[in-house]
Amino acid sequence: MADKTLDDLFYETLKDIYYAERKILKTLPKMARGAQDEKLQAAFLKHRDETETHVERLQEIFEKIGKRARAKTCPAIDGIVEEGEEILEAFKGSPAIDAGLLAAAQAVEHYEISRYGTLKAWAMQLGHDDVAKLLDTTLQEEGKTDETLTKLAETAVNGAAKQRAA
Repeated sequence: MADKTLDDLFYETLKDIYYAERKILKTLPKMARGAQDEKLQAAFLKHRDETETHVERLQEIFEKIGKRARAKTCPAIDGIVEEGEEILEAFKGSPAIDAGLLAAAQAVEHYEISRYGTLKAWAMQLGHDDVAKLLDTTLQEEGKTDETLTKLAETAVNGAAKQRAA
C-alpha cells in the first residue's frame, strides 16, 4: 500500500464522483416527480440536464489522464440518495415534502462540491491544468445549483411547508 500515490488517489476519487453523478442522473427525475412546487421541479430537471454534462465532462477527464472511465461504488452518495428516497415515501402528499426533497438535494450538492473542490486541487498539484479547468467548471455549476436551491428554500419552499402545516 505504501506505493500508492496522489495520482492513484485522484483516479479513485474520479471513479467515485463518476458513480455519484450517474446515480444522481437516475434520482433527479424521481425527485422532480415527487416535488409539489413547480420551481423546485424545474430546478431538479434543469440540474438533471447539467448532470448529463458533468458525466460527459468526467468521461473527457478520464480520457485526458489516459485512464478508462470506470465507476466505483460510492457508499456516501448511496446513503444520501437513500435518505432522499425515504423522504419521498414518508412525506408523500405532505406539505413538508418539498422542504425535505430540497434538503436532500442540497446534501447531494454539498457532497459534489466537496469532491470537485478536492479533485481540482489535486489536478493542479499533479500538473493537470486542463483537467483542473474542467473540474472547476463543474464545481462552479454545482455551486450555482446550491445557491438556486438555497434561494428556493428561503423564498418559497420552507415558508410554504410551514404555512400549509399551520
